[in-house]
Amino acid sequence: MTTATLQPSAPLLVGLLLAALSLLPLAASAGELPFAQPRPQLYSAGQPSAAQLQQAAAAGITTVIDLRQPDEDRGFDETRAAERLGLRYVRIPVAGAAGLTDANARALHAALAQSQGPVLVHCASGNRAGALLALLQARDGASIDQALQFGRDAGMSSLEAPTRALLEQQDER
Repeated sequence: MTTATLQPSAPLLVGLLLAALSLLPLAASAGELPFAQPRPQLYSAGQPSAAQLQQAAAAGITTVIDLRQPDEDRGFDETRAAERLGLRYVRIPVAGAAGLTDANARALHAALAQSQGPVLVHCASGNRAGALLALLQARDGASIDQALQFGRDAGMSSLEAPTRALLEQQDER
């Protein structure tokens, strides 16, 4: 009795190789991240998933700044997930428009200044992140319109009107 050896065809081998490669986790480059990037080294977003945090760490983000209130559901233990990934995790609770304060802007400024490497600032939707970042831009000398555009680029939407009011108050001083 003779045994025949099957030799897989080249297209079959290529297909098997591509299928195997698709199962490997891919390291994301910073340009492929699912976050807004209002300026180099700064990303902003709504609530990231555990997988997106892993993607962020793989792309070189070193710090996550969470602007959500402690009682807001994140869907997973974000603090522990960030720590497991070696990310510096900073929590600055911002309560909607009422949380757009000078104290929170100073806290965000300090957290950004202490960060070494790319940073992800997030809240639930990106709205608070964009608004606080707009306040920081104005503190750094941007005009109101420039600061608001930066905030929009970072995810600000429904908080634009209260942010504009704050910036105009500051401008009058």
